[in-house]
Amino acid sequence: MTGRFAIGIDYGTESGRVMLVSIETGEEAAWALIPYPNGVLESALPNGTALGHDWALQDPRDYIHVVEQGVPQVLKSSGVKAEQVVGIGTDFTACTMLPTLADGTPLCTLPEFASRPHAWVKLWKHHAAQPQADRINIIGRQRNEKALEMYNWAHSSEWFFAKALQIVEEDFAIYQKADKLIEAADWIVWQLTGEERRNECTAGYKDLWVKGSGFPSKEFFAALDPHMANVVAEKLATKFYPLGAKAGGLTASMAATTGLLEGTPVAVGHIDAHAGVPACGVVGPGVLVMIMGTSLCHMLMARERKIVEGVAGVVDGGIVPGYWGYEAGQAAVGDLYAWFFRAFGVNADEITAKAAALRPGQSGLVALDWWNGNRSVLMNADLSGLLVGATLSTTPQDIYRALIESTAFGTLTVIRAFEKEGIPIDRLMACGGLAEKSPLVMQIFADVTNRTIELPKSLQGSGLGAAMHGAVAGGAFTDIAAAASQMGGVSGQAYHPNPTAHVIYQQLYEQYLVLHDLFGRGGSDVMKKLRSIRASA
Repeated sequence: MTGRFAIGIDYGTESGRVMLVSIETGEEAAWALIPYPNGVLESALPNGTALGHDWALQDPRDYIHVVEQGVPQVLKSSGVKAEQVVGIGTDFTACTMLPTLADGTPLCTLPEFASRPHAWVKLWKHHAAQPQADRINIIGRQRNEKALEMYNWAHSSEWFFAKALQIVEEDFAIYQKADKLIEAADWIVWQLTGEERRNECTAGYKDLWVKGSGFPSKEFFAALDPHMANVVAEKLATKFYPLGAKAGGLTASMAATTGLLEGTPVAVGHIDAHAGVPACGVVGPGVLVMIMGTSLCHMLMARERKIVEGVAGVVDGGIVPGYWGYEAGQAAVGDLYAWFFRAFGVNADEITAKAAALRPGQSGLVALDWWNGNRSVLMNADLSGLLVGATLSTTPQDIYRALIESTAFGTLTVIRAFEKEGIPIDRLMACGGLAEKSPLVMQIFADVTNRTIELPKSLQGSGLGAAMHGAVAGGAFTDIAAAASQMGGVSGQAYHPNPTAHVIYQQLYEQYLVLHDLFGRGGSDVMKKLRSIRASA
């Protein structure tokens, strides 16, 4: 195969995808899906050590496994030579973080720490740090910390310092032993290049780092816990690198493992959802890009910064240089559907066909999509799922369709939050596994939002975006906009709203909002009380 290529490595929740992409066209020459051998550790560590409620850990060795297995596989299947690869880019779920020694060795790989849960990687959906997140927000408001204001005074249990504070409070010995607390997005780049290069994107959206002013004050961290007063100087870094920057070259050992050339340029790390935006050909304001997988990320750019309810961060240049990048999201979408299939023991294809045959409103059900907490707009991991309207005649397909509709209502709530602040949304785009595999989901989202949803040329946007940034780091393009114009773009396929269906969904959405505000805005704390009872039991 002739031409030049870039490699994108997309680290998801359950697996990693390695993509080999043509620089000239953006077409995939080959790809490999590599499941993590240990998957998501939610109930126990690999050695059987039990975990508590709301834990979600991973094994960092699984990330190396993706490189070792995936890169040689795509080179072999495509026939592309190592010298044709101009660069490597990676993206990662975030915040996914881990404690390491000074040389990058994860603490969980040391025998003396293998049974200590806090020595392992905390995956993005680790929600056991909610009490720590609550305290960060309370103290941030009390101190009027400007860095917290950038995040709507709503630091999440999914984010870096909530997870770090949990380590301090629950296993201080691990915190003491850790020379570094680092995002997995930066750790994998460190393993590829031998250089610790932390990226601005993950730091800005998940780590309370603000370009131009840095982290919150030393006094703020001391107020959280005196042991954390010097957390930034002792455990993190002070220099961060912009998207598309070259982190370094592939090490000799990694070159031997992968079959690539030593010194192949590697881009600094990236967040998976954010990488997918330019892959859709979107490099400017007005287009809401939905990265639809286990969770859903809503990515939007604007020319100015505004405080929007439920936005998980507003970062200057966080998606594309020159614009403010906004991130909102839903903590369970594909994960919610997968839960339903497991819990009800049904065949996904059969239930999907039956659910598609139902008319909007026919089930008589409405649900809240909080099975994994609410990320936007309420930003509360203690919230839980709800189904209203069930009777003895309710069928599994009724419930499945109601769950899909609930996730679409969640997205509409995010759209309304942006529009309330005067931030325009002219178009919707969707990429990721759900956009590729579920026409029913996409049509319901179009009907609920009453907007056409366009699909990009590559539905695996995060992996393509990672490859595009690798190409920029390798010098094939001057910037990500140039890469997007050549490698990204739309497919021409789209889902158009059904006006009749939308009228019915407007009525259902009104009921969704009643439940949303009752359980999410202080009208009832039954969800939190149930969690407390479960924990005590």
